[in-house]
Amino acid sequence: METFFASCPRGLEPLLVEDLVVAGARDLKQIFGGVHFLADWPVCYRANLHSRIATRILWRVGHARYGQEDDIYALALATPWPRWFTAQQTIRVDVNAVKSPLRSIDFVTLRIKDAICDRFRRDSGSRPSVDTRQPEVRIQGFISSDECTLYLDTSGAPLYQRGFRQKSVEAPLKENLAAGILRLSGWQPGTALLDPMCGSGTFLLEAAQMALGIAPGARRDFAFQRLRHFEAAAWKSLLDAARAAEKPPQQARIFGSDVSPVAVRAALANLDRAGLLPAVTLAAADLLALDAPAASGIMVANPPYGERVSDDDELATFYPLLGSALKRRFAGWTCYLLSADTRLPKLIRLTPSKKTLLFNGALECRLYEFRMVAGSNRGASGATSVEQQAEPGRQAKGTGQGGQE
Repeated sequence: METFFASCPRGLEPLLVEDLVVAGARDLKQIFGGVHFLADWPVCYRANLHSRIATRILWRVGHARYGQEDDIYALALATPWPRWFTAQQTIRVDVNAVKSPLRSIDFVTLRIKDAICDRFRRDSGSRPSVDTRQPEVRIQGFISSDECTLYLDTSGAPLYQRGFRQKSVEAPLKENLAAGILRLSGWQPGTALLDPMCGSGTFLLEAAQMALGIAPGARRDFAFQRLRHFEAAAWKSLLDAARAAEKPPQQARIFGSDVSPVAVRAALANLDRAGLLPAVTLAAADLLALDAPAASGIMVANPPYGERVSDDDELATFYPLLGSALKRRFAGWTCYLLSADTRLPKLIRLTPSKKTLLFNGALECRLYEFRMVAGSNRGASGATSVEQQAEPGRQAKGTGQGGQE
């Protein structure tokens, strides 16, 4: 059994635990931003292939206490890198630190890279080259106040890159955050789903894959395929099984719209490229004038907030209209709105039945649940909060009206 760490958007850790348990992981330990676990290599492959929530899956290859940069160099030099990849492969080293007393993380990164190259020179007489853009092997260091852990990245490109998206618009949601929101909403294939601010279609792409049984990693490659000990037969068996489970594209009661024709065209292009267009009904429409596509269902949306609109006056005008439209046109629906603006419930004049703290990158957000009934929800009882403690995020730049994904 090997030791791994899977990262994910903060707030989605319990969903990541579920994914890893299904993949066969053992001894799981959930922390902010991810999960430590034990697994054999086929389980690592399965988690990369099937987890919709993970961002990366890292294999722990070294660990030691340190007092200065030379101790970290010594740890990296003692790690048998040539056992796992060759000097002809390109590398990239990244380091994250929490409460480290060391003055320069860039210098620590350089020392780890030097140690890796020195180990290759010592063992084989040649060294790998650095490629910061598209490396074949990624090494990740994590430094706490007195410990350093070294990892090899088994994923390569982050796992939210499903291999589908071609066209994008501003302020995208990462695919794993969109998948997590769909899971938190309780949406199941067959239930009507609407994203009325669909942007380039992230929610729609994720929902269509779920409805058609398409594994999120079935259309891309992974860094573990470039390691010396890669088990090709085990991987082929997992990938073949995943592709055999896929359903043919068909209408899946998934609806998307956006006030921007440019966004709708981007969503259409992405869905078409992914072969998922038959599953989704798309339209250019303003949410404020949009009728519900079914008598009941789930709405997910990332409405405008903060620096994504020109000023607070614009928000103060838009949000009450949004609340009125939801009450008037979406009775019988449950609506989930992701926002970094904590004033949203007050401004749309609805009381959320639940709110969940999530992070869109570094930006602290809340996923508000509104159960729509005839008339106002104001004053509804039983509102709950499932917020977790986390450091406040900072606002992200961006413009535009819709939740542009």
